[in-house]
Amino acid sequence: MEKITTAQIQRRPMYRAFAKAGLAFWLGTASTALMAAEAEMLISNDWGSGFQGEIVVTNDGDTPLTNWSVSFNMDVEINNLWNGVIQSQSASQYVVGAAAYNNTIAPGGQVSVGFVAFPGGQSPVVVAVEGEGGGSSSGGSSSSSSSSSSSSSSSSSSSSSGGSSSSSSSSSGGSSSGSSSGSSSGGSSSGAGRFRVDESGNITKNGEIIPMNCGSWFGLEGRHEPSDDQSNPSGAPMELYIGNTFWANGNSGTGRTIQQTMSEITAMGVNVVRFPVAPQTLDPNDPQGTGSVLKNHESVLVPNARQAMEEFIIAADANNIEVMLDIHSCSNYVGWRAGRLDARPPYVDRDRDMYDFPREDSSCAATGNPSSVTRVQEYNRDIWLDNLRELASLEEELGVDNIIGIDIFNEPWDYTWEDWKSLVEDAYVAINEVNPNTLLFVQGISGTANNQDGTPETITQVPHGDPSTNPNWGENLFEAGANPPNVPKNRLVWSPHTYGPSVFVQASYMDVASQPECEGLEGDAAGDADCNIVLDPEHLRLGWEEHFGYLRDMGYAVVVGEFGGNMDWPAKATLRDQARWSHITPGVVDIQWQDIFVDYMVEENIQGCYWSINPESGDTGGWYGHAYDPQSNTAGWGEWLEFDQRKTNLLNRLWSNTSE
Repeated sequence: MEKITTAQIQRRPMYRAFAKAGLAFWLGTASTALMAAEAEMLISNDWGSGFQGEIVVTNDGDTPLTNWSVSFNMDVEINNLWNGVIQSQSASQYVVGAAAYNNTIAPGGQVSVGFVAFPGGQSPVVVAVEGEGGGSSSGGSSSSSSSSSSSSSSSSSSSSSGGSSSSSSSSSGGSSSGSSSGSSSGGSSSGAGRFRVDESGNITKNGEIIPMNCGSWFGLEGRHEPSDDQSNPSGAPMELYIGNTFWANGNSGTGRTIQQTMSEITAMGVNVVRFPVAPQTLDPNDPQGTGSVLKNHESVLVPNARQAMEEFIIAADANNIEVMLDIHSCSNYVGWRAGRLDARPPYVDRDRDMYDFPREDSSCAATGNPSSVTRVQEYNRDIWLDNLRELASLEEELGVDNIIGIDIFNEPWDYTWEDWKSLVEDAYVAINEVNPNTLLFVQGISGTANNQDGTPETITQVPHGDPSTNPNWGENLFEAGANPPNVPKNRLVWSPHTYGPSVFVQASYMDVASQPECEGLEGDAAGDADCNIVLDPEHLRLGWEEHFGYLRDMGYAVVVGEFGGNMDWPAKATLRDQARWSHITPGVVDIQWQDIFVDYMVEENIQGCYWSINPESGDTGGWYGHAYDPQSNTAGWGEWLEFDQRKTNLLNRLWSNTSE
């Protein structure tokens, strides 16, 4: 696992068909007032078997519109609906009312109700609106009454041009007989489906809030073998770390099994595992997922990576563990560097010293590769969407109900927000086609983009707020609030990544007051200059809040997809880091960072997935201890020890304060 901070496809034009009903209606009032409201239906995506629609309700009056509802006749089955409540359905006639949080529409304001329905191929229909208020008063007080529209003065028309259609109607009514403000039944803003996000941003399963006591358990996405490995030099084998290698204890193994670990982590409170895979993991015949490249003991050996993934999901289901599947890269060889679907060299670690794991020979791009590339594993939007559909289908294929969601692509740091937003929208459609029960976990971008798009000499700066709060890869959701993807809020979980100094030393950590020569330095350059590290909690919070925390305040679900670190840093780090940061007292600054971040998560009621459960991560270690030490015990690689009590205490503090 590696983290470094540094992320253009034009967003495709969206087909938008619409139907509008402009309504002016009279309400019984002490001082009679003319009420005005308008509703229109739009169809934004249609994939044949289904479509995504939107109803926009606008208050054209100069007083608030309350207790509003809309009605329409459309011969479809609404699969899920957000920002509203299905109050009634009779055959093809729907009545949809306000949700608790948008019951009042201010003068000139709008509310958008989204839905997904089946089958596709539909045209928009006329929508009627009812409510209280929403007009111009001449000084009296309005009574609390509502009116239904009359059909006596309705009219409709339709036209078609350029692939879009529209229809409109208007109606007026008399006094307030026939209110349709019935109680909610048959639907909610959470919509139908096993996993949903409720109106408060909590994740639910079958309508019940579940905590996100989550950790990552990795290995099947591919690892980096050293260049002198006897069986697989510089390989990228895909095998889940289990803590039981074939060479342990004189080739007898350790005896550890997946079931033992699942029993231990559930006893510690874990109920969700984030599970990274690569596109190649899905191929049972990929040579890096089978045969002599595998290193688990024969007692726990699984024949291929695809089977290992499926067996893990089934075992997790039996242990009441939800699984978040994560497409962790475009390639098991390119790994953590990717940042985009079609990543290609030069990569950020190309000039790293004391380092045996460069991948300048590997690319995910069909074109635009430098001469160093000898291995191309082509990846693109279409292949990615097929992978998402395949992962989404595993619930039905395996007969499980524990696939909580799909983390659609790990750390897309090399995209602009507009590029990434468009891909997120495509991902939702692909996943929802196959599995309407699961959630989308969506990471952020970074501070720059287009580093690895084939034009490394041109890099795009990306907005992220205060320039001094440089985001980690996957952390930057600064633009998401004002420009969100067209994905139902009850299916979307924002999942940023953030790390402290054991993963990357930011320029904002510099002690500029004592060492002015360190101003602006970061990473290796800061270590080479013997710069000290001083963490400012308020400055850290500023960055987290503007990068993703504000989305929690907007009612979104926010689950940090990765956080953690090596609490002994720079001790137990790679030899290059230990040498570079030898002037830093071990076991201090990364603990400080993790404590500050968990304090922030508790304050903001943000949950997260700890990186990682297993200890094989070179820059963070794991929750389990590791017998391996880069200086004193290189043969201990893959042998797990007891839980790190410091990390246990940290996670207990988080989980006991952010469960709902």
